[in-house]
Amino acid sequence: MYKTKYITLTNITIAITVIMYIIQINMQYGTAKLGLNNLFLDYGLWYQPLSTMFAHGGEMHLLMNMFVLYQFGNMIEQYRGKIYFLILYFIGGVLTSLLSFAFMYYFGLNHNLVGASGAICVLMGYIALIDKSQRGGITTWIILISLAPLIIGLPIAWYAHFIGFAIGFIIGLIKK
Repeated sequence: MYKTKYITLTNITIAITVIMYIIQINMQYGTAKLGLNNLFLDYGLWYQPLSTMFAHGGEMHLLMNMFVLYQFGNMIEQYRGKIYFLILYFIGGVLTSLLSFAFMYYFGLNHNLVGASGAICVLMGYIALIDKSQRGGITTWIILISLAPLIIGLPIAWYAHFIGFAIGFIIGLIKK
């Protein structure tokens, strides 16, 4: 019999993300339509702050994000429950998308924001707040995944990582 411990909202979210990535790469202009970019305002693509969490910049990007989501999402579900996961990942992720878009708009950046890492950083910010023993390690990790790729020339939305981390921390303070 299949164990229900493997059927978590986190794992369902991972499966949906993989399916959405397959859809993204098989639809015309999928990355532009599902990512978060100027089409959000110019053409009223209101779904982009959510769909950007499911779009990714390649298989390695998807694999890395889903690996970290598996770890942190399931941890939050196990210790805080499904509702906490939903609030943190989806509401926190959409807030991260909107604030990241505001950052891009304010600074005149014309990027296409894709990936779940902003929403995942919400989870990490929350855990950093509630588990002080992990705070230093998680904060260091956020800094590394945000700045190291920039140093080697990879185009990442480092600000989404910091924004997501802060949102997770703030939600944790509110929900404490």
